[in-house]
Amino acid sequence: MKVLMTEYLRIDLESENWECRVCNHVVGPATRGYKEGMLVHDRDPREIHPPIIDPDKYRFTFSPDPEWVRILEYYCPSCGTMVETEYAVPGHPPLHDMEPDLPALKAQWSTRDEVKEPVIGPAVEAGQGHNH
Repeated sequence: MKVLMTEYLRIDLESENWECRVCNHVVGPATRGYKEGMLVHDRDPREIHPPIIDPDKYRFTFSPDPEWVRILEYYCPSCGTMVETEYAVPGHPPLHDMEPDLPALKAQWSTRDEVKEPVIGPAVEAGQGHNH
């Protein structure tokens, strides 16, 4: 049984591995962080948030200082799909964001059918819904 965990990751409960949902690549053991099996791009934040005012004239430009923050992008090493992005202090190890309880997941899904695609709710139309 494979359980969807994020938009691009799932766990194979039989092999206890993280997998890319796009290309089925085995990223690594689900007993460890999935980021360990990803390609990482350490990005200068000014590439994403360029200065609003001239950095030659002003010290503070409304752009993150790369000495204080980096953007880490995590990619599947097989298909190149961006799986996660995080803002971190330079030199900080990857943030540990998921630690699945594999025995609990196995127990939960032992009586369920596998879900291959996420369930999408009904479309919301403008003007519909709550009128408070």
